[in-house]
Amino acid sequence: MPAGPPAGPVIVNSTPLIALWSVNRLELLRDLFGEVLIPQAVHDEFLAVEPAARAQALTHAAWIKPTFLAFPNRALEFNGLDRGEAEVLALADERQASVVVIDERRARRYATRLGIPVTGTIGLLILAKQDGLVDAVGPLLERLQAIGLYLHRDLVRHALITAGEG
Repeated sequence: MPAGPPAGPVIVNSTPLIALWSVNRLELLRDLFGEVLIPQAVHDEFLAVEPAARAQALTHAAWIKPTFLAFPNRALEFNGLDRGEAEVLALADERQASVVVIDERRARRYATRLGIPVTGTIGLLILAKQDGLVDAVGPLLERLQAIGLYLHRDLVRHALITAGEG
């Protein structure tokens, strides 16, 4: 991903959104992309737990824009995905997204088939380090694991090597 704001919109799924919120780093989305879009299903998933705190976070994160699909039935085409993942892909396709931020493997495969560049939570952290927005990826990965995000050890090792920390 090139440095600077992307040409098209960036669409974010709930897992990366929750992960960044959980480690108090939602601003990385703004600093990396300027503005990001989330479909209504992701908005709803984000607010499903700790709704007051998370709603307040979204209020203060004006760069995160909840967005309705122009063609809601498009999301039905993505078999095997939850509603949020399917809406992320449908919105990305509608808006000709420059990138989707999604962690789930099956959703990433769909994005690749659609020709939409994809990254995930770890990719964002590596990009943030490359852009000088975070000093190190390792401590953030440890915090994500401490809050219950499963990260395979090979993925962590690869991320640390990519970030120049392993």
